[in-house]
Amino acid sequence: MDLRRDVTLGARLAVMRTGGLALALAGDPVLRLLYRPWIDDPTPVQRQLREAAQPYASRSGVLVVATHALCRDVVRDRRFLVRTRSGGSLGGSVEGGRDPLLEPVDLSFLGMDPPEHTRLRRLVGSWFTPARVAALEPLVVDLAERLADDAARRGRFDLVAEVATPLPVTVIAAILGVPDGDAAAFARWGRAVAAGLGGVRSLRALHRLDAAIAELRGLLGGLLEQRRRDPADDLVSHLAVQDAGTEETISLAALLLLAGFETTSTLVTNAVAAMTDAREPWAQLAADPDSAGDAVEETLRYDAPIQFTARTPHETVRLGERDVAPDTVVMAMLGAAGRDPSVHTDPDVFDLDRPTKADHLAFSGGIHFCLGAPLARLEGRVALAALAARMPTLHREPGAVRRRSLLLRSYQRLPVAT
Repeated sequence: MDLRRDVTLGARLAVMRTGGLALALAGDPVLRLLYRPWIDDPTPVQRQLREAAQPYASRSGVLVVATHALCRDVVRDRRFLVRTRSGGSLGGSVEGGRDPLLEPVDLSFLGMDPPEHTRLRRLVGSWFTPARVAALEPLVVDLAERLADDAARRGRFDLVAEVATPLPVTVIAAILGVPDGDAAAFARWGRAVAAGLGGVRSLRALHRLDAAIAELRGLLGGLLEQRRRDPADDLVSHLAVQDAGTEETISLAALLLLAGFETTSTLVTNAVAAMTDAREPWAQLAADPDSAGDAVEETLRYDAPIQFTARTPHETVRLGERDVAPDTVVMAMLGAAGRDPSVHTDPDVFDLDRPTKADHLAFSGGIHFCLGAPLARLEGRVALAALAARMPTLHREPGAVRRRSLLLRSYQRLPVAT
């Protein structure tokens, strides 16, 4: 542990927290989304941002778009990129590297622009095509049904720990070739990384994150060396024979592992939470489990796992009511876009029969459209169908815990009972 580094980062954290809270209390809606009570229910703040002049200039220094139309423009317009003109991170940099407070996680190709983004995405893209993902359905169905059966027998359980996390963990571990995926270890690493997405809140969280990433990279580094000697039919073996360097390959595999289960776990959990809160949608799904695909799309609109993405133009771009200068950070509030009344009637109502449910931006768009979208949709659909078929009276129990994250809107725990 570097004491001098900790002192410096601790002082910065204190200034950031104090200054951010002061601006939040003064009324800045973007900064309010970092603090309670606003972070627990962001809907009123998102509505305020949508109704403001677009883009909204936050006192944090970023511009924010919150309407469906402008969010769509930002994520699809190739003039908006994820690095500055000098190649720097949108979260800022410290001595040429990522800022450990604002961007503590190496996001591999998610944090790159072409041509590097294109090269790395192509390395793994063939493993997430709709056809290859469809071939995984028997595995996903068998696993989801076994997990749902076990949970139903218990009667009361934590949905996150018992179903929503082990399903995608096991599947992505199988894709990568991680032997006997340890769901408990992966979940622990995932919690640490999720806590750091969008910036860390404490030195303790940063230390947990650093330790989790070191453990994960150690596991994947050992597996990569093994696959170079003895390849198998898995994604790590595929990466092992490519020209990418070891560090780059490990970062890519780590991204796929963590992104491959954390967001899907959140999707399943948010879906169950939303439908059991309203009650009628869960009863409707239980009566027709084949509508689980509709439940997935409505959840992605209503309570998207990833709430925002950031871009910057490399030239002056007209966006909404203002010209955006190069290297200006623009936040596209994807969660707010899903509740835009100009696109969705009664947007704050969870409606399985909504005709526009698939018209959301939860998987982003353009060249950064989520590579794992077909897999997430499959796992979400199968998991919800299995749960609804076995637990038609599933309901919430006290003790739910939401994560305090502006980026990843998820639960740490969601106790439920049959």
